[in-house]
Amino acid sequence: MSKPDARRRQMISRLSLIAASVAVTSLAGVALSGAATVEPRPATPAGAKELHICASNIEAPFSEKDNTGFEDRIARVLAETMGRKPVFVRTDQAGIYLVRDQLDKKNCDVVMGVDVGDERVLASKPYYRTGYVLVTKADRNITATAWDDQQIKDQSRFAVRFYSPAETMLKRIGRFEDNAAYMYSLVNFKSRRNQWTQVPGDRIVTEVASGEADVGIAFAPEVARYVKQSPTALRMTVISNDLDRPNDTPIPMHYDQAIGVRKADTALIGEINAALEMARPQIEAILVEEGIPLLKPNS
Repeated sequence: MSKPDARRRQMISRLSLIAASVAVTSLAGVALSGAATVEPRPATPAGAKELHICASNIEAPFSEKDNTGFEDRIARVLAETMGRKPVFVRTDQAGIYLVRDQLDKKNCDVVMGVDVGDERVLASKPYYRTGYVLVTKADRNITATAWDDQQIKDQSRFAVRFYSPAETMLKRIGRFEDNAAYMYSLVNFKSRRNQWTQVPGDRIVTEVASGEADVGIAFAPEVARYVKQSPTALRMTVISNDLDRPNDTPIPMHYDQAIGVRKADTALIGEINAALEMARPQIEAILVEEGIPLLKPNS
């Protein structure tokens, strides 16, 4: 679900990253080249064991009330591959609370889209790898792949999500203070103190498309769908370099995504890992259809 904040990201062991640059230009109504449509799967046998999936109603494009989020679709494929009936256990809380308030309380069995290395859960093998991206208008020809490239430093206004590495990037390039009022305007100047206040991915994209923001910085799955759907041609480029910090470990920009279960559920994680391998083509087709840039070893 929602990505961990920068503090928790800093606890994750640094993985071997790819110095990747992926640029995707999107026009309204135009699918990504080679995008596949997932074929309907057979109905789950009557009486099959259920797989209870922790899900939020307010985490589009990951998860939505009508089960059309891309992680909802992947969860359904996973459950059916396991021979189980998918049952979504939904909450109006944000995705960051799913482990604490749903999985740990045994209201459900799995949480989709956790980082490999998330210390709260027992994680599956990764089912895809992606990273943070720079979103710009295509006609501005901003081709930088590094967050600290001069092309990025020269921009004035940035649309970012709170609590994310993007905030740290802005501080490093000297643009945080200049953007503070604008950033809070994206959430109607609500205070972040003692509450979860977040900038939706679609808002980041529309701010860039309208010219209100020069650059959007976000985790690719948060914005890929909206970049692809935008009537304004946009460029989405995977950030190639980590966020280095003096006297501390770098914050990685690329992440393996996995499925989390309770730490004692070793039998379930084994079942999930076997199903992920079997369902890999269908899962990757969903991700490609969503427009998410996939990094090796998954691409």
